[in-house]
Amino acid sequence: MILINDLFDLSHTLASDYLKQFTYPWEALKGIKDMIIELGSTLGSEYKEVSPQVWVHESANVFDSAYLGAPCIIGENSEIRHSAFIRGAALVGKNCVVGNSVELKNVILFDNVQVPHFNYVGDSILGYKAHMGAGSITSNVKSDKSLVTIKNGSEIIETGLKKLGSMLGDYVEVGCNSVLNPGTVVGRNSNIYPLSCVRGVIAENSILKSNGVLVNKV
Repeated sequence: MILINDLFDLSHTLASDYLKQFTYPWEALKGIKDMIIELGSTLGSEYKEVSPQVWVHESANVFDSAYLGAPCIIGENSEIRHSAFIRGAALVGKNCVVGNSVELKNVILFDNVQVPHFNYVGDSILGYKAHMGAGSITSNVKSDKSLVTIKNGSEIIETGLKKLGSMLGDYVEVGCNSVLNPGTVVGRNSNIYPLSCVRGVIAENSILKSNGVLVNKV
């Protein structure tokens, strides 16, 4: 339930070959920057290197007020809206929306991901058609600055990472103004209610309701 192949359909990202090297998705975070630089040099002529190590597909719509930090790749038909801040090391897939005042840093967004309004997504991977409601964020550093662990029921998985946001499986829906704590993993097809404080592993095909109540989808 927390393996790369459990969470993601790898046919929906340019990072497919890269991700296949790993078992757990957070293992891929350290190499995202280098992966993007290597991948960028192999892209076809439909991608334009608009500044050093920033590749944008000719069909993408990037607002003039958006900031694209290197290295990054913006995929086919994706929209980067007003005042979006891509700090760097961001792979944005096809048909994505990166919206008003959204900040991205060290991330992989699979195709059709939407982070449309006031989101922070850092040190995270968002699967195919994942959607984060307005104001929802991935917190990526613990308050005591200790290394992030993954809590999977009674199991504690040591990641060795100081910065680790969230791994959202395909089709995950995150409600508005939710906080995904460091090391959150949400399985495919799951929903998070608005205003939730989320930590640990949320099983696939689940609904996390108010006050942390978790139910299976019917």
